Amino acid sequence: MKKKTKPGVYGKKLSKQGLRNIFDAFCKIKVLIIGDVMIDSYLFGGVSRISPEAPVPVVAIKKKESRLGGAANVALNIQAMGAEPVLCSVIGADTEGDLFLDLLRLQKLSQKGILKSRSRITTTKTRVIGNNHQMIRVDEEVEMDISKQETTQLLLRISTLIKHDQIDVIIFEDYDKGLITQKLIHQVTKIARQKRIPTIVDPKRKNFMFYKGVDLFKPNLKELKEGLNYEFNHLKIKQLHKVSNEFREEQKIGTLMITLAEHGIYINNEEKQVVIPAHVRKIADVSGAGDTVVCIAALCLALGLSPILTATLSNLAGGLVCESVGVVPVNKKQLLQEALATGIAK
Repeated sequence: MKKKTKPGVYGKKLSKQGLRNIFDAFCKIKVLIIGDVMIDSYLFGGVSRISPEAPVPVVAIKKKESRLGGAANVALNIQAMGAEPVLCSVIGADTEGDLFLDLLRLQKLSQKGILKSRSRITTTKTRVIGNNHQMIRVDEEVEMDISKQETTQLLLRISTLIKHDQIDVIIFEDYDKGLITQKLIHQVTKIARQKRIPTIVDPKRKNFMFYKGVDLFKPNLKELKEGLNYEFNHLKIKQLHKVSNEFREEQKIGTLMITLAEHGIYINNEEKQVVIPAHVRKIADVSGAGDTVVCIAALCLALGLSPILTATLSNLAGGLVCESVGVVPVNKKQLLQEALATGIAK
């Protein structure tokens, strides 16, 4: 792996020009994203009455829209930051799968890591938005693991991409839809260690305990409690420290980064255990915020930035996308302006 910078280069004395240089350096990074992809379908309309058939609102649809979702939304966020995403996943051999490939082409995203399966459907989440508020979501999906043959095919594709594409960081974007299996995790992390490529995980419950030795592990609070099958009071910082330390040390994780919604982001590694507070926002929709956080964290990890700066920029980015309705990628220019305004750079 070609190194862009050394860990800790951008530390406490980060200048404003240094921060701009970081954002410029994002454009040189190539990111391999392995995870469950989906289509985010939207029905936008207005609500002015209650149905006479049942006590539910009637949404008069005015616009329909389909967007890339799941791990593909992470790819869009990576692309929006100027970096190059390489997406690896399995979709169904169905109409929605064809639509997914069309959306990739429309966004100028590579299809070389996408495999089609005749035994699966393409995951689609349909959200009905009435008067700028989500009324209901309808999911079409299969959650069973991909077959052994499909796992072998995907591993071959991933190995080829790592060998030929000079990957700088690998993201596991797990939505528990069956793409990421224990075998896949073991094989890919083994290759990553051999190639000295940093790894970052956005986990879900099923594979939560299988990501031993990754560089950065980013659950939200709900995922952490579900993954550990353990309830604790996260508002009591000593309890948060204890649980996080035990998990990180047991799993041999470099940095544990827990998103705490309105409370910000918690960082835990050998050197730091600290909460980065969230900024006050006018929240419109939290959909896709986790995708944005893992995107920024991965780019920072590839550059060897400090965990505190990584968490700070990821925190800002996740908050920004929550101000928009629906799943949208982060705006790089807006993120830089906000980062400069926060005072993290002198």
